Amino acid sequence: MSALDRIKKQVTENTIMLYMKGTPEMPMCGFSSRTVEALKQCGKEFGYCNVILDQEVMRDLPSFKDWPTFPQLYIKGELIGGCDITLELFESGELKKLIDEAAAA
Repeated sequence: MSALDRIKKQVTENTIMLYMKGTPEMPMCGFSSRTVEALKQCGKEFGYCNVILDQEVMRDLPSFKDWPTFPQLYIKGELIGGCDITLELFESGELKKLIDEAAAA
């Protein structure tokens, strides 16, 4: 299975999917760490892919939705954005609303 096929499968099978450097328990960059903390505060489980360990995904994900940086957050298959957008949505309360709606569907 190609990396793009794996990405499509992951964002389809996981209501909330985060592509990050490291793991939620051990993020390997500040942007990933802040994004994980915002997601944890929303109180729902999420899937993740450590792009450090999956170099094919790291190489191909930026072309999947034309977003060049990590982390990348997807909710119900749609790209939400990276760290800055995720934090803005979290601070406004919109992230929790998006996540709650997605989890309820």
